[in-house]
Amino acid sequence: MTASTTPIAQRVALGRATPGTTPRQDVNVGELERWASVLGGGLLAVTGLTRGSGMGLLMAAVGGSLLHRGLTGHCYLYRSMGVNTSDEQHSPVASVAAGQGVKICESVTINRPAAEIYRFWRDLSNLPRVMRHLESVRVDGERSHWVAHGPLGHRVEWDAEIINDRPNELIAWRSLEGSEVGTAGSVHFVAAPGGRGTEVHVTLKYDPPLGKLGSWAAWLLGEEPSLQVREDLLRLKQLLEAGEIATTTGQPSGRR
Repeated sequence: MTASTTPIAQRVALGRATPGTTPRQDVNVGELERWASVLGGGLLAVTGLTRGSGMGLLMAAVGGSLLHRGLTGHCYLYRSMGVNTSDEQHSPVASVAAGQGVKICESVTINRPAAEIYRFWRDLSNLPRVMRHLESVRVDGERSHWVAHGPLGHRVEWDAEIINDRPNELIAWRSLEGSEVGTAGSVHFVAAPGGRGTEVHVTLKYDPPLGKLGSWAAWLLGEEPSLQVREDLLRLKQLLEAGEIATTTGQPSGRR
């Protein structure tokens, strides 16, 4: 009788194939990313099948793709892009390699002087007050330790350092080598036309813990990164202009 399963499927069934053990010539996904794909993909697939709607089926399909990615260590998207993270070493200079990761650019105009906004941002421990996905930022000189809520409820941590600091004009940072998340970014403070305060321009680039598929999964679950940054900047505007962040918690919804 001819076997109806592939060699990798047979090895999985026999318990001999786990993330990190697929033949190296087919592997283009790093081991940590593979385990995250298996766990995240399984959760997403189960959630999608439970919902049963069209969106649920789409979530289940993405979850299945993540599971396949994790079990085989092979990502077709990475192959088409010529990307291989299985043995990738992060450069100590560039936290996110050129052409990789997710890039976000957002801005907001705040009716406050640039010096005031700069002082608030430069004290990085202030950022969890306006960035909901951040749990904490611990500062130690020019370096800092960040803890955040990632896609699919995954808690992520990384260390970062300030690489450019021009008072009242610019703050730029990058994650340190070996961090769970590779990220780099900058915030510029520019005088708004007509004396209307300060334009705050944020550019952020990062490698999602689950790779490109992880960023799509986050979008499906309503955690789209650019929207998060946009909302964070609006909370910063509210806090610095009004002294507090508007909230609807505890207020009637107006529904009948």
